[in-house]
Amino acid sequence: MKAPSAFYKPLAIGAPAPYRDIPVRLERMIHFVPPHIEKMRAKVPDLIDKVDVVLGNLEDAIPADAKSDARSGFIQMARDNDFGSTGLWTRVNCLNSPWFLDDVLEIVQSIGDKLDVIMLPKVEGAWDIHYLDQLLAQLEAKGGLSKPILIHAILETAEGVKNVEQIASASPRMHGMSLGPADLAASRGMKTTRVGGGHPDYAVLSDETDAAARTAYQQDLWHYTVAKMVDACLSNGLKPFYGPFGDFSDPQACESQFRNAFLMGCLGAWTLHPTQIEIAKKVFSPDPQEVEFARKILEAMPDGTGAVMIDGKMQDDATWKQAKVIVDLAKLVASKDSGLAEVYGF
Repeated sequence: MKAPSAFYKPLAIGAPAPYRDIPVRLERMIHFVPPHIEKMRAKVPDLIDKVDVVLGNLEDAIPADAKSDARSGFIQMARDNDFGSTGLWTRVNCLNSPWFLDDVLEIVQSIGDKLDVIMLPKVEGAWDIHYLDQLLAQLEAKGGLSKPILIHAILETAEGVKNVEQIASASPRMHGMSLGPADLAASRGMKTTRVGGGHPDYAVLSDETDAAARTAYQQDLWHYTVAKMVDACLSNGLKPFYGPFGDFSDPQACESQFRNAFLMGCLGAWTLHPTQIEIAKKVFSPDPQEVEFARKILEAMPDGTGAVMIDGKMQDDATWKQAKVIVDLAKLVASKDSGLAEVYGF
């Protein structure tokens, strides 16, 4: 383990200094684009103003014979567009694949200063982060990059979930983590083919009585993992995200899963289909009524101490902190979304 005094030092001579704090950016939806398809790349200019993050996907869902085309397509996509306040990410192939090294080498060399985050699949432990951290520092130094590229880990193996706290604290280059439910289900031996969401057989029964039939209450398969990820991320100043929801035909279930993640502390989710963009925008932007009430708390307790009664409910130091989380998020949303800024009153 590094000494604390060395934690924030660049890992290569000439590499940019690591961030002390992750840049504050709105990231309600990470929208996946398959960059090997030309007609999908052509939609990116219109997409930039509609989403918070555009991600060029190089890994799952890209056929093996299209991996090189996806990589070159992402580089072209990055060069052709001005992303402004919208984040530009890529999900590279996993570390043990034959494509990972070329993904990182070619992308950083070609468009390093435009790239905000590399999403790394199937992270198993801190050692995976250390390897990419060192490699990126060397490439940043070689290319003369002015800012560090961040790493976003996907939790999609049992080993990764077990080591989630070590992963979160592995490097100042860490941006956050996402739940990868499909690969995680396979790694754990879970008996489901769904990509995220619930399962009707994962339920508890009400007690047996003579008066009525027993009722089944469906449970959340991912509650434990999301909670563990949120704790690891927030205790290290990172950002937790829900990953994909694979059933595009069920927007209600998608919204429910996203909302569960939002309430538990996640800042956003992946959107794999255009219909999911508005769902993520709705869910991961705080409710206007919640914002209004939170502002009342902050105004009634300017220094965050003491206790007051608002609308018949007691508010104290703890609820002041909760209110600040909501208002700070609303201000961040308002900085990019003029419609919601008006609704929030900012």
